Amino acid sequence: MAPATTPPAAAVAGGAAARPRAGRGPRATALVLALALLAAAVVASLAVGTRAVPLGTVVQALAGADGSQDALVVRELRVPRTLLGLAVGSALGLSGALMQALTRNPLADPGLLGVTSGAAAAMVTGVGVLGLTSRLGLVWASMAGAAAASAVVYVLGSAGRGGATPVRLALAGTAVSVALTSTTTAQVLLDQRTFDRFRFWQVGSLAGQDLDALVQVLPFFAVGTVLGLAQARPLNALALGVDPGRALGVRVGRTRLLTALAVTLLCGAATATAGPIWFVGLAVPHAVRALTGPDQRWVLSLSVVLSPALLLLSDVLGRVVARPGELEVSIVTALLGAPVLIALVRRRRVAQL
Repeated sequence: MAPATTPPAAAVAGGAAARPRAGRGPRATALVLALALLAAAVVASLAVGTRAVPLGTVVQALAGADGSQDALVVRELRVPRTLLGLAVGSALGLSGALMQALTRNPLADPGLLGVTSGAAAAMVTGVGVLGLTSRLGLVWASMAGAAAASAVVYVLGSAGRGGATPVRLALAGTAVSVALTSTTTAQVLLDQRTFDRFRFWQVGSLAGQDLDALVQVLPFFAVGTVLGLAQARPLNALALGVDPGRALGVRVGRTRLLTALAVTLLCGAATATAGPIWFVGLAVPHAVRALTGPDQRWVLSLSVVLSPALLLLSDVLGRVVARPGELEVSIVTALLGAPVLIALVRRRRVAQL
C-alpha cells in the first residue's frame, strides 16, 4: 500500500515536485500575466475616474507635483486610494485562500463565514460603547470581532452529526452575519455620532483615506501576509487529511492556529480601513486554482497578486459607470461576486457534501 499512497502525498506536500517540470511553465506564465494585470489595474486606478487624467500627466505628477489640479488629484486622492486597494485586495484574497485551504470548504470567504461582519460589529461597538477614536484601537477591536465571529461560526457549523461541512459552515456564517449586521445597524441608528462616522465606511470603499491611515495598519497587513504565505507547505500536507498530514511532519494545531491568526490580522486590518468588502476572497482563489492546480504555494502567492487587481478594477468600474458620482467598490464586487457564488454552488453541488 505504501507505493500507492506516497505519490499523492508528495504531490500535495511538495507541490510541483510531483508534477512534470514542464508544469512550471504555465504557472510562471500565469504569474507574469497576473503581474501585468496588476500593473494595468494600478495605472487605470491612477488615470481613470470621474476626472480623466492623461497618462503623461500621471507620470509627471508622480515624479513631482507641478501645482496643477490634475497633479493634485493624482497625488492627494488617487495614490492613497490605489495603495490602499493594493493592501486591502491582497489581504482579502490571501485570507480567502487560507480559509478555503484550512477548512477545505469551497465556499469559505471572510464575508460569507461572518468574519467581516464580526470585524464591523466590533468596530461599531468600540466607537459607540467604548468611545474608541484612534485607528489602532479600531483595528484591534476589528481583529477581536473577526476572531470571535470565526470561532462562533465554526462551533455552530460543527455541531451535530457530520461535523463542519461546507454547507453547514456557510449557513452558520450567514446566520451569524445577519445577526451581527442587525446589531451593527441598531447601534448606528441609535447613536448619531456613530452614524456620522460610519455611514460611508459601512458601504465598503477605498475613497476618503490618506497615506497616514495606510501607514498605521501596514504592519498588520505585512505580518498577516508573511504569516499566511508561510503556511503554504503545511496546508499542502493537510489537504490529504489530518492523519496523513501528521505523518508528513505537520504540526496540525500549530498550523491551524497560525493560519487563523493570519486571517484575523488580514481581515481585521482590511475591514477597519476600507469597511466590509465581500466576494474578493471567494472568487480569486478559485480562479487561481483553475490556472495553477491545488499547490498552495502558487494559490496563495497568485491570490496576493490577482486580488488587488480585481479590487482596483472594480473600483475603477464604479467610478466610470456612475459619473459624475461613483459606486462604492463593495457594491461592484458584490455584483461581480454573486454570480460566481451561484456558479460554484451549481458546479460543485456543495449541498450534497
